[in-house]
Formats: sequence, structure tokens, C-alpha cells
Amino acid sequence: MIATERGTNTISSYVIDQHGYAQGPTTIKSSGQTPYGFGLTKDGSLIVSEAFGGAMGAAAASSYAVSGAGELTMMSGSVGDTRSEVCWVALTKDDRFAYVTNFGDGTISCYQIAADGRLTLHDPVAGSARRGEKGLRDEAICGDGRYLYAIDPDAHKLFGWAVGHGGHLTPAGQFGGVPGTVAGLAAS
Repeated sequence: MIATERGTNTISSYVIDQHGYAQGPTTIKSSGQTPYGFGLTKDGSLIVSEAFGGAMGAAAASSYAVSGAGELTMMSGSVGDTRSEVCWVALTKDDRFAYVTNFGDGTISCYQIAADGRLTLHDPVAGSARRGEKGLRDEAICGDGRYLYAIDPDAHKLFGWAVGHGGHLTPAGQFGGVPGTVAGLAAS
């Protein structure tokens, strides 16, 4: 089990025993400030968004290898996306790309994940909702990997993009009527 701790700029991991109890934590310093959302690839690479306290243009992501004992080893230090107030992380079904929502300007950035878990910025603005306006928060990729969805409670909307080859996003529509109090998103 893994938890980011944005108030202390740390990441903690816990080993779950045979009875379901958490043991630990083992805590490391995050590569960047304000670690927030994260995704875990099938082969054990942890991709973490870093909000840097909401500083303009400072959003980033980093990656860590996760061992069977819950140990975290940094693979990529902070890789900036030139955006602001990064939030959640969603991984493509093949674990080749990670998308992060940038609350500060209504965009989604795309990172490419190498076979060894290292990150490179693939596209600082792979998708946008209301570009330049705050709002995009939680995101999720549907079970078949074809669509990425993100909520914008400020606009009371859910936005969708088709996930294309090479990590490209194509707008697929937007749906109104989302309550301004909505928090969290899952897709199947």
C-alpha cells in the first residue's frame, strides 16, 4: 500500500501481511514538492504527480521502482510539464503513457514511461477542457483503455478524450450536470 504525503513531501509504503494488516511505513522524501496523485504500472513502477505547492509552471511527475518488500527507489527525478497545480495520474492500459491533470489551467499533460520506469515529457498539453481556466481534477481511463475522462466541478462537466496510438488524445465530448461538490472518478 502506498500513500503520498503532500504536507511533508514524502511517500510512504506499507507491506500488507497475510492477515491484511499494514506494517510499516517505510517513508522516503519525494523527488519534488507536494506529491499528490499516483499510478502504479503492472511491473511495479510508481508514477507520482508533484504540485510544487501550486506554483505557476512548476507541475511535474517523478517515478519510483517498487520492490516486493515495499521499498521505493527513485527512477526519474522531477520531470516538469510547464503547467500548474498538477493533480491526478492515469495510466494507459499498456503502461506506456501517464496522463496528469493540471488543475491550474484546465489541461492534461502526457508522459511517456520507458521500459525501466523512467519518464519523459511526451506532450505538455495533450488535452484541454477550458484551457487557461482552473478546473480539471480527477481522471480515469476506462477498462478497455480507449477513453480518458476528467471531471471539472467548477464547470459542472465531465470531459472525455479518445486515447490514440502514441499517447495522443482526441476530444470525445463533454457532459454537463456534474454537481460542483463532486470528488473522485472511476471508469470501467
